[in-house]
Amino acid sequence: MLRVQRMAIGSIAVGGIVLALKYLAYLVTGSVALYSDALESIVNVVTAIAALLAVRTSAKPADANHPYGHHKAEYFSAVIVGVLIVVAALSILYEAFLTFLTPRAFSAPVEGLAFNGLSTFIKAVWCYLLMRQGRRSRSPALIADGKHLQTDVMSSVGVLLGVSLAVITGWAFLDPTIAALVAVNIVWSGWRLMRESVGGLMDESIEAGALNRIREVIAKNAEGALEAHDLRTRQAGRMTFIDFHLVVPGEMSVSDAHDICDRLENVLRAEVEDALITIHVEPANKAKHSGIVVI
Repeated sequence: MLRVQRMAIGSIAVGGIVLALKYLAYLVTGSVALYSDALESIVNVVTAIAALLAVRTSAKPADANHPYGHHKAEYFSAVIVGVLIVVAALSILYEAFLTFLTPRAFSAPVEGLAFNGLSTFIKAVWCYLLMRQGRRSRSPALIADGKHLQTDVMSSVGVLLGVSLAVITGWAFLDPTIAALVAVNIVWSGWRLMRESVGGLMDESIEAGALNRIREVIAKNAEGALEAHDLRTRQAGRMTFIDFHLVVPGEMSVSDAHDICDRLENVLRAEVEDALITIHVEPANKAKHSGIVVI
Protein backbone atom coordinates (compact mmCIF):
# COMPACT_ATOMS: atom_id res chain seq x y z
CA MET A 1 0.00 0.00 0.00
CA LEU A 2 2.91 2.33 0.67
CA ARG A 3 4.04 1.85 -2.93
CA VAL A 4 0.54 2.70 -4.17
CA GLN A 5 0.60 5.93 -2.16
CA ARG A 6 4.00 6.81 -3.59
CA MET A 7 2.65 6.29 -7.10
CA ALA A 8 -0.28 8.59 -6.31
CA ILE A 9 2.12 11.28 -5.04
CA GLY A 10 4.23 10.80 -8.17
CA SER A 11 1.11 11.36 -10.31
CA ILE A 12 0.62 14.78 -8.70
CA ALA A 13 4.22 15.76 -9.45
CA VAL A 14 4.09 14.48 -13.04
CA GLY A 15 0.69 16.12 -13.57
CA GLY A 16 2.08 19.47 -12.42
CA ILE A 17 5.04 19.26 -14.80
CA VAL A 18 2.86 18.23 -17.74
CA LEU A 19 0.34 20.99 -16.98
CA ALA A 20 3.08 23.63 -16.95
CA LEU A 21 4.46 22.45 -20.32
CA LYS A 22 1.03 22.27 -21.96
CA TYR A 23 -0.07 25.66 -20.71
CA LEU A 24 3.21 27.12 -21.96
CA ALA A 25 2.49 25.54 -25.35
CA TYR A 26 -0.93 27.22 -25.37
CA LEU A 27 0.49 30.62 -24.34
CA VAL A 28 3.09 30.70 -27.10
CA THR A 29 0.70 29.54 -29.84
CA GLY A 30 -2.78 30.73 -28.87
CA SER A 31 -4.14 27.41 -30.21
CA VAL A 32 -7.52 26.39 -28.76
CA ALA A 33 -6.63 22.75 -29.41
CA LEU A 34 -3.54 23.11 -27.23
CA TYR A 35 -5.71 24.96 -24.73
CA SER A 36 -8.01 21.92 -24.59
CA ASP A 37 -4.98 19.73 -23.98
CA ALA A 38 -3.82 22.00 -21.16
CA LEU A 39 -7.28 22.10 -19.57
CA GLU A 40 -7.41 18.32 -19.51
CA SER A 41 -4.11 18.34 -17.66
CA ILE A 42 -5.71 20.38 -14.89
CA VAL A 43 -8.14 17.48 -14.52
CA ASN A 44 -5.15 15.11 -14.39
CA VAL A 45 -3.71 16.98 -11.42
CA VAL A 46 -7.05 16.97 -9.60
CA THR A 47 -7.41 13.28 -10.47
CA ALA A 48 -4.02 12.52 -8.95
CA ILE A 49 -4.86 14.42 -5.75
CA ALA A 50 -8.20 12.61 -5.45
CA ALA A 51 -6.47 9.27 -6.05
CA LEU A 52 -3.95 9.95 -3.30
CA LEU A 53 -6.67 10.88 -0.79
CA ALA A 54 -8.69 7.80 -1.76
CA VAL A 55 -5.72 5.43 -1.53
CA ARG A 56 -4.82 6.76 1.92
CA THR A 57 -8.41 6.45 3.12
CA SER A 58 -8.86 2.94 1.73
CA ALA A 59 -5.66 1.82 3.50
CA LYS A 60 -7.15 2.55 6.92
CA PRO A 61 -7.96 -0.61 8.91
CA ALA A 62 -11.53 -1.60 9.72
CA ASP A 63 -13.06 0.12 12.75
CA ALA A 64 -16.31 0.08 14.71
CA ASN A 65 -18.08 2.32 12.19
CA HIS A 66 -16.58 0.59 9.12
CA PRO A 67 -16.26 -3.11 10.04
CA TYR A 68 -15.62 -4.07 6.40
CA GLY A 69 -12.87 -1.50 5.95
CA HIS A 70 -12.63 1.69 3.89
CA HIS A 71 -11.90 0.12 0.50
CA LYS A 72 -14.82 1.75 -1.35
CA ALA A 73 -13.27 5.20 -0.86
CA GLU A 74 -11.37 4.61 -4.11
CA TYR A 75 -14.62 4.30 -6.05
CA PHE A 76 -15.83 7.66 -4.76
CA SER A 77 -12.58 9.13 -6.03
CA ALA A 78 -13.13 7.65 -9.47
CA VAL A 79 -16.69 9.02 -9.65
CA ILE A 80 -15.47 12.51 -8.73
CA VAL A 81 -12.79 12.29 -11.40
CA GLY A 82 -15.39 11.25 -13.97
CA VAL A 83 -17.52 14.29 -13.18
CA LEU A 84 -14.50 16.60 -13.46
CA ILE A 85 -13.63 15.09 -16.83
CA VAL A 86 -17.10 15.88 -18.18
CA VAL A 87 -16.93 19.45 -16.82
CA ALA A 88 -13.56 19.96 -18.55
CA ALA A 89 -14.99 18.64 -21.81
CA LEU A 90 -17.89 21.13 -21.70
CA SER A 91 -15.43 23.98 -21.11
CA ILE A 92 -13.38 22.86 -24.12
CA LEU A 93 -16.49 22.70 -26.32
CA TYR A 94 -17.41 26.25 -25.31
CA GLU A 95 -13.92 27.55 -26.16
CA ALA A 96 -13.95 25.66 -29.47
CA PHE A 97 -17.30 27.24 -30.39
CA LEU A 98 -15.96 30.74 -29.71
CA THR A 99 -12.91 30.00 -31.88
CA PHE A 100 -15.13 28.80 -34.73
CA LEU A 101 -16.84 32.20 -34.61
CA THR A 102 -13.54 34.12 -34.35
CA PRO A 103 -10.58 32.17 -35.78
CA ARG A 104 -7.18 32.87 -34.18
CA ALA A 105 -3.83 32.99 -35.90
CA PHE A 106 -1.01 30.86 -34.49
CA SER A 107 2.14 32.39 -33.02
CA ALA A 108 5.39 30.47 -32.41
CA PRO A 109 3.82 27.13 -33.44
CA VAL A 110 7.13 25.20 -33.52
CA GLU A 111 8.03 26.08 -29.94
CA GLY A 112 4.50 25.36 -28.75
CA LEU A 113 4.39 21.96 -30.42
CA ALA A 114 7.79 21.11 -28.96
CA PHE A 115 6.58 21.87 -25.43
CA ASN A 116 3.43 19.84 -26.01
CA GLY A 117 5.37 16.92 -27.49
CA LEU A 118 7.67 16.77 -24.47
CA SER A 119 4.70 16.76 -22.08
CA THR A 120 3.06 13.95 -24.07
CA PHE A 121 6.21 11.80 -23.83
CA ILE A 122 6.39 12.31 -20.06
CA LYS A 123 2.71 11.37 -19.73
CA ALA A 124 3.12 8.22 -21.80
CA VAL A 125 5.97 6.92 -19.64
CA TRP A 126 4.15 7.68 -16.39
CA CYS A 127 0.90 6.20 -17.70
CA TYR A 128 2.65 2.88 -18.35
CA LEU A 129 4.13 2.80 -14.84
CA LEU A 130 0.84 3.85 -13.23
CA MET A 131 -1.29 1.22 -14.99
CA ARG A 132 1.21 -1.53 -14.22
CA GLN A 133 1.29 -0.70 -10.51
CA GLY A 134 -2.48 -0.20 -10.38
CA ARG A 135 -3.11 -3.71 -11.76
CA ARG A 136 -0.51 -5.28 -9.48
CA SER A 137 -2.03 -3.69 -6.37
CA ARG A 138 -5.63 -3.89 -7.69
CA SER A 139 -6.20 -0.24 -6.89
CA PRO A 140 -9.29 1.26 -8.64
CA ALA A 141 -8.03 4.78 -7.90
CA LEU A 142 -4.64 4.22 -9.59
CA ILE A 143 -6.22 2.34 -12.48
CA ALA A 144 -8.77 5.15 -12.95
CA ASP A 145 -5.96 7.70 -12.91
CA GLY A 146 -3.96 5.61 -15.39
CA LYS A 147 -6.92 5.09 -17.75
CA HIS A 148 -7.63 8.81 -17.86
CA LEU A 149 -3.96 9.50 -18.46
CA GLN A 150 -3.95 6.90 -21.24
CA THR A 151 -6.85 8.67 -22.93
CA ASP A 152 -5.06 11.98 -22.44
CA VAL A 153 -1.92 10.61 -24.14
CA MET A 154 -3.91 9.46 -27.17
CA SER A 155 -5.78 12.76 -27.45
CA SER A 156 -2.51 14.69 -27.07
CA VAL A 157 -0.98 12.76 -29.96
CA GLY A 158 -4.05 13.61 -32.03
CA VAL A 159 -3.78 17.27 -31.03
CA LEU A 160 -0.12 17.37 -32.02
CA LEU A 161 -0.82 15.89 -35.44
CA GLY A 162 -3.87 18.08 -36.02
CA VAL A 163 -2.25 21.34 -34.98
CA SER A 164 0.82 20.48 -37.06
CA LEU A 165 -1.47 19.97 -40.06
CA ALA A 166 -3.24 23.26 -39.35
CA VAL A 167 0.12 25.09 -39.22
CA ILE A 168 1.30 23.50 -42.46
CA THR A 169 -1.91 24.04 -44.44
CA GLY A 170 -3.06 27.30 -42.84
CA TRP A 171 -6.57 25.87 -42.36
CA ALA A 172 -7.70 27.77 -39.25
CA PHE A 173 -10.89 25.69 -38.83
CA LEU A 174 -8.80 22.63 -37.94
CA ASP A 175 -7.82 24.11 -34.57
CA PRO A 176 -11.34 24.33 -33.03
CA THR A 177 -12.37 21.12 -34.81
CA ILE A 178 -9.57 19.21 -33.09
CA ALA A 179 -10.49 20.78 -29.76
CA ALA A 180 -14.11 19.65 -30.18
CA LEU A 181 -13.00 16.10 -31.01
CA VAL A 182 -10.80 16.07 -27.91
CA ALA A 183 -13.80 17.15 -25.83
CA VAL A 184 -15.98 14.33 -27.20
CA ASN A 185 -13.24 11.82 -26.45
CA ILE A 186 -12.93 13.18 -22.91
CA VAL A 187 -16.70 12.86 -22.33
CA TRP A 188 -16.59 9.21 -23.41
CA SER A 189 -13.65 8.55 -21.10
CA GLY A 190 -15.42 10.20 -18.16
CA TRP A 191 -18.62 8.24 -18.78
CA ARG A 192 -16.80 4.89 -18.84
CA LEU A 193 -14.90 5.75 -15.67
CA MET A 194 -18.07 6.72 -13.79
CA ARG A 195 -19.89 3.60 -15.03
CA GLU A 196 -17.14 1.30 -13.73
CA SER A 197 -16.97 3.10 -10.40
CA VAL A 198 -20.73 3.05 -9.86
CA GLY A 199 -20.58 -0.70 -10.51
CA GLY A 200 -18.15 -1.04 -7.59
CA LEU A 201 -20.32 1.10 -5.33
CA MET A 202 -23.36 -1.02 -6.24
CA ASP A 203 -21.56 -4.26 -5.28
CA GLU A 204 -21.55 -5.81 -8.74
CA SER A 205 -20.26 -9.37 -8.92
CA ILE A 206 -16.67 -9.91 -10.02
CA GLU A 207 -16.02 -10.67 -13.68
CA ALA A 208 -17.18 -14.05 -15.05
CA GLY A 209 -13.72 -15.56 -15.55
CA ALA A 210 -12.65 -14.98 -11.94
CA LEU A 211 -16.03 -16.23 -10.69
CA ASN A 212 -15.63 -19.49 -12.62
CA ARG A 213 -12.15 -20.01 -11.16
CA ILE A 214 -13.59 -19.61 -7.65
CA ARG A 215 -16.25 -22.21 -8.43
CA GLU A 216 -13.60 -24.64 -9.67
CA VAL A 217 -11.44 -24.11 -6.57
CA ILE A 218 -14.38 -24.82 -4.27
CA ALA A 219 -15.43 -27.92 -6.23
CA LYS A 220 -11.91 -29.42 -6.16
CA ASN A 221 -11.00 -28.61 -2.55
CA ALA A 222 -14.19 -29.23 -0.55
CA GLU A 223 -13.64 -32.96 -0.13
CA GLY A 224 -15.87 -34.27 2.67
CA ALA A 225 -18.63 -31.76 1.93
CA LEU A 226 -21.64 -32.45 -0.29
CA GLU A 227 -22.18 -29.23 -2.19
CA ALA A 228 -21.79 -25.45 -2.10
CA HIS A 229 -24.53 -23.04 -3.10
CA ASP A 230 -25.56 -19.37 -2.95
CA LEU A 231 -22.09 -18.21 -3.94
CA ARG A 232 -21.87 -14.41 -3.87
CA THR A 233 -18.95 -12.13 -4.71
CA ARG A 234 -18.26 -8.41 -4.83
CA GLN A 235 -15.27 -6.13 -5.26
CA ALA A 236 -14.38 -3.23 -2.96
CA GLY A 237 -11.11 -1.59 -3.94
CA ARG A 238 -8.38 -4.22 -3.80
CA MET A 239 -10.52 -6.53 -1.63
CA THR A 240 -12.66 -9.36 -3.05
CA PHE A 241 -15.51 -10.52 -0.84
CA ILE A 242 -16.58 -14.16 -1.24
CA ASP A 243 -19.36 -15.88 0.68
CA PHE A 244 -21.27 -19.13 0.14
CA HIS A 245 -23.12 -21.93 1.93
CA LEU A 246 -21.31 -25.25 2.36
CA VAL A 247 -23.44 -28.37 2.88
CA VAL A 248 -21.86 -31.21 4.92
CA PRO A 249 -23.18 -34.57 6.16
CA GLY A 250 -25.43 -34.14 9.21
CA GLU A 251 -23.32 -36.44 11.33
CA MET A 252 -20.05 -34.57 10.64
CA SER A 253 -18.45 -32.98 13.69
CA VAL A 254 -18.03 -29.21 13.98
CA SER A 255 -14.26 -29.74 14.05
CA ASP A 256 -14.23 -31.68 10.76
CA ALA A 257 -16.49 -29.11 9.07
CA HIS A 258 -14.20 -26.35 10.33
CA ASP A 259 -11.18 -28.14 8.82
CA ILE A 260 -12.89 -28.17 5.41
CA CYS A 261 -13.62 -24.46 5.71
CA ASP A 262 -10.00 -23.72 6.65
CA ARG A 263 -8.79 -25.69 3.62
CA LEU A 264 -11.15 -23.81 1.31
CA GLU A 265 -10.16 -20.44 2.71
CA ASN A 266 -6.45 -21.19 2.21
CA VAL A 267 -6.81 -22.27 -1.43
CA LEU A 268 -9.18 -19.40 -2.23
CA ARG A 269 -6.76 -16.84 -0.80
CA ALA A 270 -3.99 -18.42 -2.89
CA GLU A 271 -6.20 -18.00 -5.99
CA VAL A 272 -7.67 -14.57 -5.15
CA GLU A 273 -5.37 -12.03 -3.55
CA ASP A 274 -6.80 -9.95 -0.69
CA ALA A 275 -9.93 -12.08 -0.39
CA LEU A 276 -12.31 -11.87 2.57
CA ILE A 277 -14.18 -15.19 2.78
CA THR A 278 -17.33 -16.10 4.70
CA ILE A 279 -18.59 -19.72 4.71
CA HIS A 280 -21.93 -20.73 6.22
CA VAL A 281 -21.98 -24.46 7.08
CA GLU A 282 -25.29 -26.31 6.70
CA PRO A 283 -26.43 -29.92 7.31
CA ALA A 284 -27.38 -32.30 4.49
CA ASN A 285 -31.12 -31.59 4.72
CA LYS A 286 -30.40 -28.01 3.61
CA ALA A 287 -28.92 -29.16 0.30
CA LYS A 288 -30.43 -27.49 -2.77
CA HIS A 289 -28.90 -30.01 -5.21
CA SER A 290 -27.75 -27.09 -7.31
CA GLY A 291 -24.79 -24.73 -7.39
CA ILE A 292 -21.33 -26.21 -6.97
CA VAL A 293 -21.02 -29.99 -6.81
CA VAL A 294 -17.99 -31.21 -4.83
CA ILE A 295 -15.71 -33.32 -7.00
